Amino acid sequence: MFRGIREDIASIYRRDPAARHFFEVLTNYPGLHAIWIHRLSHRLWGWRLKWLARFISTLARWLTGVEIHPGAKIGRRFFIDHGMGVVIGETAEIGDDCTLYHGVTLGGTSWNAGKRHPTLKNNVVIGAGAKVLGPITVNENGRIGSNAVVVKDVPAGATMVGIPGRIVTPAGDQAARSKRAEIAEKYGFDAYAVAADNPDPVATAIGRMLDHVHLMDERVAELCRAVNQLGGNVCSEIPPIELEDEDFVQAEKDAAKSRHKALASFDPEI
Repeated sequence: MFRGIREDIASIYRRDPAARHFFEVLTNYPGLHAIWIHRLSHRLWGWRLKWLARFISTLARWLTGVEIHPGAKIGRRFFIDHGMGVVIGETAEIGDDCTLYHGVTLGGTSWNAGKRHPTLKNNVVIGAGAKVLGPITVNENGRIGSNAVVVKDVPAGATMVGIPGRIVTPAGDQAARSKRAEIAEKYGFDAYAVAADNPDPVATAIGRMLDHVHLMDERVAELCRAVNQLGGNVCSEIPPIELEDEDFVQAEKDAAKSRHKALASFDPEI
């Protein structure tokens, strides 16, 4: 039991940069409290003390804002961030290292008995407000965007967004995303929000620029190797690109001068 508690707290440190110390996590994370109470109610459910299990889960909902049916099966290191409004149905199954944000529903689409709620495999992440409905499977490393409504299976490693949910990043794009993150880090970009499936047109443009820069770097490296094999000595001492704050300040001054000249051409009094 204590090992599981330590694992849960350690998983929060890894996935929430706002977590500062052990006592804060222990006392101020309602999603964590909901999971611990669920483990108790789930055990009572297995012992066929079903009324008591439901009563304890109801108390947990009042205390944490998270509703988890005692019959749901939850794996290790499960993290519910913020927690408020999360609903997990009776026949839901959740693997290890999954993450849910606030407002997520793992719900059913039928009143018939039997399996009627989703199954999440390992390392699944579901964004805030998403609805995953029916006896579907979100496979390993699947991602579901905020406010999506998903009613069909999500392939391993894929990203699904929208209403109804549609795949925007197939599993095969994982390597491309990894390369983009590496080149972004090399040139000092924040790789956050430059994924290929990001709907922001500016972020998409930056992502394509990173792809182009990466391709050009590879071609230049090939040329350098070819020239060196022929006896040359090139590309061995290329200094890294370093931009200082002064560079941005000067660029802003130059842009301001250009704007002033453009306005002066229309209004001589400026």
